[in-house]
Amino acid sequence: MGSSMGSGSIRPSGGALFRGVLSATRAKRGTFSDVPTTFSAYTASVPARPSTSPGAAVRRGRSLRTAAALAVSGLLASPLLTGTAYADPKDPKAPAPPAKMSQIGGERLGTPGVQVQLKPGAPKLPGPDALTARSWIISDAASGKVLAAKNAHWQLAPASTLKMLFADTVMPKFPKNQKHTVKPADLAGMGVGSSLVGIKENLTYTVHDLWLGVFLRSGNDAVHTLSAMNGGTKATVQQMQQHAKELNANDTHVVTPDGYDAPGQVSSAYDLTLFARAGLRNPDFREYCSTASAQFPGDKGKGGKRATFGIQNTNRLLSGDYDIKPYPGIAGVKNGSTTNAGSTFTGVAQRGDRKLLVTVMNPEKKVHNEAYREAASLLDWGFAAADKVEPVGRLVGPRSEDDGTGAVSAQGKRHKGGHGSTQAALDGTGPGATWTAVGITGGAVVVLGAVALVVRRRRAAK
Repeated sequence: MGSSMGSGSIRPSGGALFRGVLSATRAKRGTFSDVPTTFSAYTASVPARPSTSPGAAVRRGRSLRTAAALAVSGLLASPLLTGTAYADPKDPKAPAPPAKMSQIGGERLGTPGVQVQLKPGAPKLPGPDALTARSWIISDAASGKVLAAKNAHWQLAPASTLKMLFADTVMPKFPKNQKHTVKPADLAGMGVGSSLVGIKENLTYTVHDLWLGVFLRSGNDAVHTLSAMNGGTKATVQQMQQHAKELNANDTHVVTPDGYDAPGQVSSAYDLTLFARAGLRNPDFREYCSTASAQFPGDKGKGGKRATFGIQNTNRLLSGDYDIKPYPGIAGVKNGSTTNAGSTFTGVAQRGDRKLLVTVMNPEKKVHNEAYREAASLLDWGFAAADKVEPVGRLVGPRSEDDGTGAVSAQGKRHKGGHGSTQAALDGTGPGATWTAVGITGGAVVVLGAVALVVRRRRAAK
């Protein structure tokens, strides 16, 4: 397996070649890495006591693994959010969506369970064994029509997919070539075990560098630096919450700008899709979220010249991994993984003139890269079924363009002129309409290197 989890912590898979700079402190419970991981019972962080009995050591190791497994299962099954119902008769402790959720975008989107309306000849959705996520949504990026959804408005922990809202809020404020020298205070307040791109105090970075760190490495150090430039973490969180309301993303409550697990921090598959759709109107956002690999500034060497190191996007449908290939036509957007959130992912892909958005939150199947597999299955279905289904709802526009009540038909009726500016950016008629992933070739090379690395590690372990 590519990764392991012990004592409730998550650590990255060994499949990626470029990982930037990892935190010096091993991730602890509630912390995250943005590479979806395989959950296992193994724990290597608890030292075994000396024993003269080999059998006792083996029994002790089994006990530790069993305890870790119970702790992990307890975390995953624990009530995380207020308002969550527990109604599964087969497993009363298993989280279930509330009986009543928001109806923004349409009544069916607030109804628990899978929502889809197939026309004759439409391909069937993948079954529940293939789509295990607690919440998901697949929609047309340009028209906003929702093709199918499951618990779209269920408020769940978002992990680093919340960084899309951070980018929507902060990115327009600073030009790409603006420079900033990092102060120690800029990096204060990051959670233990945060994913980092490797920003150093007293070194200077461009805004372009920082956004690459946010999107490729999901670097909380980059988020906190940009937040410091924006007036501080508290001010940034307040602005993010205000922007979420402007986008009609009423399921979202922001506590941290980076998506780090925090009590009360929630979003939904519907809201995360709104954040992605809003961001994709910005060409800079499209550039960063579609970049597979890049060079990032490092330390100063002799003569003051800055070295660089390679970073790879942790979105595995974009950059690939040893057990998954890049998805054809993928062009972003953002992934995340925390103990509370599980794996989360929002992606956009294009075939011909059609662009689809997909969001998957917390697959029940704890398999390496499972969120990406389920997202790919939904995209495959969506491209095949787009003209053969009746929409079950719509993605609303910002409040300035859309009343956001959801009191419209599933056909996507517009309000007050509708969200034409969104369509102009997304419907394939405006400038930069063809979305392509940046640096895919470099990403493919990285994947090959990752495969070789994993093979070598496995051979060495035998």
